[in-house]
Amino acid sequence: MNIKFIKKLPTPGEIINELPLSAELKKIKNEIDDEIRQVFIGESSKFIVVIGPCSADREDSVLEYISRLARVQEKVKDTLIIIPRVYTNKPRTTGEGYKGMVHQPDPNKEPNIEEGIKAIRKLHIKALSEGHLVTADEMLYPENYSYLADLLSYVAIGARSVENQQHRLTVSGMDIPVGMKNPTSGDITVMLNSVMAAQLSHNFVYNGYEVSTMGNPLTHTILRGAVDFYGRNIPNYHYENLQELVNAYEERGLANPAILVDTNHSNSMKKFYEQPRIAKEVLFSRKWDSKLKTMIKGLMIESYLVEGKQDLYGGVYGKSITDPCLGWEDSEKLIYYIAENV
Repeated sequence: MNIKFIKKLPTPGEIINELPLSAELKKIKNEIDDEIRQVFIGESSKFIVVIGPCSADREDSVLEYISRLARVQEKVKDTLIIIPRVYTNKPRTTGEGYKGMVHQPDPNKEPNIEEGIKAIRKLHIKALSEGHLVTADEMLYPENYSYLADLLSYVAIGARSVENQQHRLTVSGMDIPVGMKNPTSGDITVMLNSVMAAQLSHNFVYNGYEVSTMGNPLTHTILRGAVDFYGRNIPNYHYENLQELVNAYEERGLANPAILVDTNHSNSMKKFYEQPRIAKEVLFSRKWDSKLKTMIKGLMIESYLVEGKQDLYGGVYGKSITDPCLGWEDSEKLIYYIAENV
């Protein structure tokens, strides 16, 4: 076996004991989690906006971004629930490049997984304590979820992970909303199969234990666009795409049918500045059709303090070092537009 064992990592329990969530913050999180749950079970008409950097690359700029979101949330609280993207694991198509804070708590230094785990836990705690906003992350590694299980309020399963059995089974044991993205092929049956699997109960191996789960009825779909045979991006946020997904949901009879639309990635043709236009089209489709209004629960938007992207050593505070993002001014305007048009 060509693996070098560097060191044994602390258990999730040890990390949580070292960096606990206070009773006061647990109360705040539980209250917001209940609000979010009401949206996904159809008992609230509020709209979900999952927004933030492509990857959470440094604590200070991410927390400043969240502090700005918190002020906006107060103004739109009657219609929107804003959930900051604090994505601490970054999937890489070719395996090259920055893989997120869990690997490198400082992007300019060598990987250090133990310090990375502590850094991402601290960041999620500070987001809640300083902004009183609950957070979203992508579950790139199912075994790592245990380190953040008491902190996250929304989880996304990416296009390259959605067919993976361990991801599906792990989601079946979670009690928060989890969005399954369509795979890069765009096949919505794969996405719906994943939702169905996660809504069922299972017995399997997890972190060295035999475990059983109850199933997660809050698992739902995320449309993120696709890539065709020739590597070209194909959007799937248009009215006819949304209708097809609604019809497929109805044929399946899954619990709590819900859709989020990712306004970036293949939906934007990798053009981050198209996100406001895409969001507006989705909102128009939602107004046009009563089923879409019921089932489209939110949007996912990539946004940071400074628009665009830079290389790893660019040095611009609050500018993405992975995928390009909307800047703050355009993001703030978009949030207010969404609040006025849901």
